[in-house]
Amino acid sequence: MAKKSKKQQSGSTPATVALTSAGVPYTLHAYEHDPAHPSYGEEAAEAMGVSPDRVFKTLVADVDGALTVAVVPVAGQLDLKALAAAVGGKRAAMADPALAERTTGYVRGGISPLGQRKALPTVLDASAAGHATICVSAGRRGLEVELSPTDLTALTTATLAPIGRS
Repeated sequence: MAKKSKKQQSGSTPATVALTSAGVPYTLHAYEHDPAHPSYGEEAAEAMGVSPDRVFKTLVADVDGALTVAVVPVAGQLDLKALAAAVGGKRAAMADPALAERTTGYVRGGISPLGQRKALPTVLDASAAGHATICVSAGRRGLEVELSPTDLTALTTATLAPIGRS
């Protein structure tokens, strides 16, 4: 069951609403976001005391003209060629940040793979399957959701593929 404080209940996001509606068990982790920190994902891992290989960042890429969501460990980088191959495309490039924000309904550094304004094809790095739970953005900076990679894959209809690199 979801563990939420009163403050977190009043601060729901489309991601937490989607999880609750689907009846998926999850845990919220809130922390004080430092705007000066150079990496949103690494900041989240440090603040929660979680290994960076269990904290995943959500990136939006353009694959052959179609926006695609990539979810990879914060400890590594997205392999754009592998992402394109995973969705049957030829070329991938990072999407324009403003377009990613408009399309997902989230701000950069707080883009969640869950509860996006428009459902996009999603690819989750295969390394997620090696963990009982992983953390992804809950829809705003300073808020992460921990859930099983199986539940994340099911809710986002994600493809599991090796798209991350160290």
